[in-house]
Amino acid sequence: TAALAATLVSGQTFTACNPTKETCPNPKAVGGKVIDIDFRKGENAFLENLAGTKVTYDKDNGAIFTINKDSDAPTMSSGDKYIFFGRIDVKVRAAPGAGIVTSFVLQSDDLDEIDWEWVGSDTAQAQTNYFSKGCTTVYDRGGFSPIANPQSNFNTYSIDWTPTRLNWEINGVVVRTLNAANANGCSGYPQTPMQIKLGTWVGGLKTAAPGTIEWAGGLANFANAPFVGAYETIRIQDYMGGDGVTGPKDASEYQYTDKSGTWQSIKVSSTTAPATTSTKGTTSSSSTHSTLTTVTSSSPVSSSVSTSSTDTTVSNSNTLSGAQTTGAAKNGASAPPSAAGKVALTLGNAAVMGAAILVGVLAL
Repeated sequence: TAALAATLVSGQTFTACNPTKETCPNPKAVGGKVIDIDFRKGENAFLENLAGTKVTYDKDNGAIFTINKDSDAPTMSSGDKYIFFGRIDVKVRAAPGAGIVTSFVLQSDDLDEIDWEWVGSDTAQAQTNYFSKGCTTVYDRGGFSPIANPQSNFNTYSIDWTPTRLNWEINGVVVRTLNAANANGCSGYPQTPMQIKLGTWVGGLKTAAPGTIEWAGGLANFANAPFVGAYETIRIQDYMGGDGVTGPKDASEYQYTDKSGTWQSIKVSSTTAPATTSTKGTTSSSSTHSTLTTVTSSSPVSSSVSTSSTDTTVSNSNTLSGAQTTGAAKNGASAPPSAAGKVALTLGNAAVMGAAILVGVLAL
């Protein structure tokens, strides 16, 4: 609905329960077993289709995500299974077409986020982004990495995420690195357990704000439908609070012990723990769990509003935008192109949660 769409634009990302503000169920862990899914073999029970999603399977191309109309936003999710740092490798061929967006997203309950995105009309690059605690006061985090014809060719895009650094990779080559030590304030470091989402959606709607339409490559022309994206394989490895080398061997769930939203406050449980309690910011538990102390090379990440982050990109073609968007949504004005990707991604999430995407409704 329009009301839901407006709400999600206001918050920029959606969460059913924010453990830094309220009592929430503890996220279940993917745990110590590496998950390898080949969609060419058909449906896999590990990932679930969100409301309104219909995915078909092809023995050559894998999971087929199809957009036929403006309200389509087929999306798969890991549901209640989360990684707490880890590595995800996704082999995908993006959907073509102006206004059509393909996304591979990690998102936590307290609104940390890590993104790969492909705009259907951009045949020369892929986009990366990240967010901390849903903060969108500044839009200086987006990056671009060259890749030829991502709508025609399958490529493997990876996120390798530890307490100290975050790498985005294409076909095994690091194309961008974010160091936790350099990520502060609104551009803070993503560091809490995350759910996995794969999907395609429409950013170029007639009802969208002009900045969103521009970012998505223009209006989607449904005379050219269907727009088809394909996910061939996904590999999921949960570092369980470690760095892939150190850390526990298995985990059942992750427990927020206070409202700080720092990785140091997350306890890795091997048995079921009580839900996170936010009334006093502490949690008592009779279950056995381990507090992560093996990875201590980074200092606690501040959540205070400070300076924007800096990160390293491998290719000279990678650029970071610094557009300010404070108040744009409230005034009903269009977000700049760099911000529009986040707005559009949020509204795509609105659609996959079962709501219509009415991206023109930006007034709060």
